[in-house]
Amino acid sequence: MLAPLQRLEQLKARVREAIATPAFTRAHGLVSLALELPQPLHAAPELSGPRFQFAHNHRGELRAGYGIAAEWRAEGEQRLRQLRQRARATAPDWHQLDPDETGLGGFAMLGFAATPEPTTTPGASDLPNAVYWIPEAALNTTNEQSALILTTRLPVEPEALLARWDDWLERLVPLLAQPARTPQTPATLERGPSEPALEPWRDLVLAALDAIERDGPLEKLVLCRRQRLQGHRRFDLDRLNDALAYLFPSCQVINVRHRESCFVAATPERLFTLRGRRVEADAIAGTACRAADAARDAALTVELLGCAKNLHEHQVVVEAVRAALERCCERIEPIEGPQVMQLNNAQHLWSLVRGEIDAEGDVFSLAELLHPTPATNGQPRRDAHDWLRRNEPFERDWYTGAAGIVEPDLSGELWVLLRCARVAGDTAELYAGAGIVPGSDPVSEWEEIDHKLAAMSTALQFA
Repeated sequence: MLAPLQRLEQLKARVREAIATPAFTRAHGLVSLALELPQPLHAAPELSGPRFQFAHNHRGELRAGYGIAAEWRAEGEQRLRQLRQRARATAPDWHQLDPDETGLGGFAMLGFAATPEPTTTPGASDLPNAVYWIPEAALNTTNEQSALILTTRLPVEPEALLARWDDWLERLVPLLAQPARTPQTPATLERGPSEPALEPWRDLVLAALDAIERDGPLEKLVLCRRQRLQGHRRFDLDRLNDALAYLFPSCQVINVRHRESCFVAATPERLFTLRGRRVEADAIAGTACRAADAARDAALTVELLGCAKNLHEHQVVVEAVRAALERCCERIEPIEGPQVMQLNNAQHLWSLVRGEIDAEGDVFSLAELLHPTPATNGQPRRDAHDWLRRNEPFERDWYTGAAGIVEPDLSGELWVLLRCARVAGDTAELYAGAGIVPGSDPVSEWEEIDHKLAAMSTALQFA
């Protein structure tokens, strides 16, 4: 295996060869160059500047992006349609170079906030309401293959591009060879106030139940809490990613930084996966805690599968996902579930909805149809959205939004942004929610959210 310095010089030489080819002489479009790396990566290094990372431990997949080769933003009711137009216009002129035949290439990130309305809270978020972001440098690793991918917009001066890409290689390649990080000693975190506090939460849940039980359209509302944590040291985001991947290996660990603060999530819920014309969507709703005792844990699983309240909450989500896919699919397969998805700190009812999308479908049209799901907002979607805008005490920002990887052909995978935190320096704001349906109890829902908040707070102790 080559030493890091030899690997760096070899990659620089490959860049020089590629830039001399006709692909870089075109007057417009994008070019991505994939450079093979010798082994799969287990983590993406932290660098200053705009950055995103998606890592799934069980699947052995990692995508990370650094810098901005191209970016489009939007907000308002037409935000996904506007970004779709940009992406569709870009795709035909996005040229992929893969001299090492890795099978890997350039990709983009699509991410958006819970609601299309721009935030009204000053300084509430560093992230755009919705963004389609193509990174200038990227890492893509699977169980079999890894590549470092460099992307540029055209036209470009070869010497300027060479200097820029050499800089990315010099910053990234030495860090790829670093050994695994040792864990930090667990730190004590100071728990700040919850928003809302317990009594206002009780009132909010009772108001939601009253709205559902009236003769009206609402079947379910999802209410969330925000919890502030204060650390005694600056949080190390690399170690936070490592801790989340270790604690929740079946979740997608997401880290997005556009300016100052980072938005971090360890989410169990896909919004959908689109490969070719085949689409899969998760329907997750209905929650129970875990127990250290195996017999008690098994009993909790049985109770979850037989709980009328949780089964009703779950079925509302299943029907909404199926109805959304029926609008864009030529065929829907029989639904698988409900099964129980078990995480370290919670277990959920889970069903899988599959179909074959029509010829005009892509990640943007699917996102518009499926988001927000009843698992994050309520049902019906518009009525739930309006009720939450009037009654929730704070804006959700990207919590319960969605983010994921988009391929140049506009296939890809998006994840619902759950079990989230906004991290800045030594402070973190955590978000989690609970579904309210007839039979919900305010104290039980409060305790359920505490279990969900524990996912991120536990990981933050090791960051």
